Formats: sequence, C-alpha cells, structure tokens
Amino acid sequence: MHYNRIAREAKASFAALVTASAAAALLCSSAQAQAKPAASSAPPAPQRTFVKPADAELKKKLTPLQYAVTQHAATETPFRNIYWDNHEPGIYVDIVSGEPLFSSLDKYESGTGWPSFTRPLDPANIRTKTDRMLGYERTEVRSAHADSHLGHLFDDGPAPAHLRYCMNSASMRFIPVTQLEAEGYGQYLPLFRPKPQAKVAR
Repeated sequence: MHYNRIAREAKASFAALVTASAAAALLCSSAQAQAKPAASSAPPAPQRTFVKPADAELKKKLTPLQYAVTQHAATETPFRNIYWDNHEPGIYVDIVSGEPLFSSLDKYESGTGWPSFTRPLDPANIRTKTDRMLGYERTEVRSAHADSHLGHLFDDGPAPAHLRYCMNSASMRFIPVTQLEAEGYGQYLPLFRPKPQAKVAR
C-alpha cells in the first residue's frame, strides 16, 4: 500500500515535469520564430547577360558602317567619327551587346582622330588577339561576349598614356552619366562622384 502511493506520486511528478518541459520548449521555439526575420518575397535581381543578336537582327539594328566595323573588322575614317572628340562624362558600351567597355575617365586626346583610352572599364569584357591583316603584327581588341571588333591596342611607350586602346566610334555607344541609372548601368555611377577631400591636420 505504501509502495503504491509512492509510485503514484512519482508518476504524477514525472508527468508534471514532462508537461513543464514541453511548455518551455514551445515558448523557446515561439521566441525564436519571432526573432527570425521573415524571408523576403521579392525575387533576386537577375544577373545581366550580354549576348550577340542573330546576324539578321544585327543588320537591322546597326548602320552599314557599324556592321562593317564590328562584324568585318573595318576601320572608320579618323576625325570624322562621332566620339573622337567627345568630352562628356559617361561610359562606352559595345554597340552590339551593350557590355561596358570604356569610361570617359580613361579617355584622352591621342591625336589620332579615333577615341583612345588608357585602359578598359572592365577587363573581363575585353579580349585581344594578334592579326597581320596589313602585313605587320597588330593587337586587335574585341568585346568578350559579342566578339565585336572594336579597334586595336598599341604600346606608345613611357608617357602620358603607356597603352592606347584605339577604338572605332562605330563599334560603341556612349551613355552619359545622367542616363546610367535609367539604362541599367547604375553600378558605375560612383566612379563619377567627387572624391572626398582629405582633411589637412593643423
């Protein structure tokens, strides 16, 4: 009789302990759920890709000169092209695919009559190859994704511009700073913002 009472009391105590543990676990999981931020329902921004349109579409999209330059490595007339003396801030993109190529910040007056740059805006969008179309070795510059002919790369020696990316205006489209965001190139805006001046210690 005495042992039966002890067993009943132990069973009741164990049941109470299990109930309390379950309640504590429930409270803990509820608190964690409230602390964890809700997942965003907005889909991730798609990564932009640059592709070459079909040839038939290119012939409709490009002028005869643009097509001849980008697809058949033609060269436009110096000093008689749209960007050789353009000084407006912005970036230059491939006329075929839209991939970013050069920045006005790296453009300089080379005296050649073609838009010239000291370096590409994004090296991943540029590739080079050697050609001997004129009987001597030259380094051709092409866009990486659309394989558009852009111009040639020259080594001009020490200064002021060691490397000269001599491009055809017909291979590029210029996007001014004021249109970068609207055209989907907003990531390049910080390049054109004024740099904060360092404070001079007194």
